[in-house]
Amino acid sequence: MTRKQRRGVLIGTCLVVLGVAVGLVLYAMRDSIVFFYSPSDIAKMEIAPGQRIRLGGLVETGSVTRDQAPPSTSPPMAQALPVTFTGVLPDLFREGQGVVTEGALQPDGTFKADSVLAKHDENYMPPEVAAKLKEQGVWREGAAAGGVTTQ
Repeated sequence: MTRKQRRGVLIGTCLVVLGVAVGLVLYAMRDSIVFFYSPSDIAKMEIAPGQRIRLGGLVETGSVTRDQAPPSTSPPMAQALPVTFTGVLPDLFREGQGVVTEGALQPDGTFKADSVLAKHDENYMPPEVAAKLKEQGVWREGAAAGGVTTQ
């Protein structure tokens, strides 16, 4: 075997080993690649109590209570899942707002969250960016700047 052939076999072997390693990693992470599950996804899955997952959905109107019964999150037209959280809620947290919580499902069917992330409005634009757009003359009237409509 010539030197060129040996190099080709070595490169080919390395590529095969790398491909198998990537395949094994992806196979091991197949359930963890999802950014979050909705309450209806969790109802379909068999999640063991205590398993850490991310739960995402909308906070139901009238479900938020402070220091009492747990609030619920659910996407539109799906079942609700009671969520409990102890701590400081994000400023953007409110009823009807999309949230992602991270925590574990409890044996009683509630979700005990240890962190809550409120989704921000996708139309938000920092005031500095809005000022730069105005300077450049590409500002659209009625676009939000810092949550405030400008003239």
